[in-house]
Amino acid sequence: MTMTAEKSRPAGLVAIDREMARQHADARASFENNAAMAANVATSIRRTGRLLLLGMGGSHAVGRAVEPLYRALGIDALVLPLSEQLGQPLPLAGKTVLVTSQSGESAEVVRWFAQTGSTADVFGLTLEGGSFLARTAPCLVGAGGTELAFAATRSLTVTFALHLAILTALGEDPSAALGALDRPQDNDITQALAALEKVTSIVTSGRRLQGVAEALALGLTELSRLPCFSLEGGQLRHGPMEMLGPKIGVILFRGNDPTAELVTAMALSVVEAGAPLVIFDASGQPPVAGAVTLSFKPASGLAAVFAMLPVAQRLMIAFADARVDNAGTPVRSTKITRSE
Repeated sequence: MTMTAEKSRPAGLVAIDREMARQHADARASFENNAAMAANVATSIRRTGRLLLLGMGGSHAVGRAVEPLYRALGIDALVLPLSEQLGQPLPLAGKTVLVTSQSGESAEVVRWFAQTGSTADVFGLTLEGGSFLARTAPCLVGAGGTELAFAATRSLTVTFALHLAILTALGEDPSAALGALDRPQDNDITQALAALEKVTSIVTSGRRLQGVAEALALGLTELSRLPCFSLEGGQLRHGPMEMLGPKIGVILFRGNDPTAELVTAMALSVVEAGAPLVIFDASGQPPVAGAVTLSFKPASGLAAVFAMLPVAQRLMIAFADARVDNAGTPVRSTKITRSE
């Protein structure tokens, strides 16, 4: 008689599972509960016409994902890591500033406010209503409190919902995004996971959906402890194609937007290079031969983000769980980064 040892689910991943189970309901509540503050932020953005989004880690990736959405409304939107703004500051005069920190306690957030002093058009996005950030600036506060698990999952979805509230106050129609949130797609990730089984690194990439690619790369690195990183589609084209081969996995994000053709062209090049390829695809275009495609109904912007993100999270967790014994328990980091 043979006994097969079942690997028990690591505590860190159980904690992430708990966050993910709540994220859709918390995101919906976050959208609905922040309409008044979102209107205040929208009033400021309309007046200045310029928006600077500051954050670190997952909060910065969220900024990168929504940057094109604000630009599409004619707003001069720019996203910078808060650490970069501290070291080489962009002038703030005439700008609306959104500082994002899910804990509201990051070292950079505390130092930035100490250095900057008060400015009229600074707002915060956080999950923690009692945090330093929430006490220091008028904030949109996500539902459900601080995220306890290490890698960002629920905090990303909730922060996107806070941006949806602001974009709605600026005149965007939220119905497609809310529909994606209310009716999550349950894609099978088995083939995608199998495609990435032998890779030693993953590169994620997109065009207009580049911010989601960056969020996924961060989570993959944090959980699998492998060097996974993100390159915007054009940047991947300019030289880094040299790394592609059977050991480098590539994950592309293709939405129903004018940049879809460029993502398709990249997908063909990746297949030709022999690198395992997974495509998160909400473009409505035919799948690319040689790639594993995770299909979503045609969508762009936050509707595409809300559809793809939970599936990307499941893929990232399964990938890490296959490679690391105690995935989800950080060995060199902490959830709230209090040191610079």
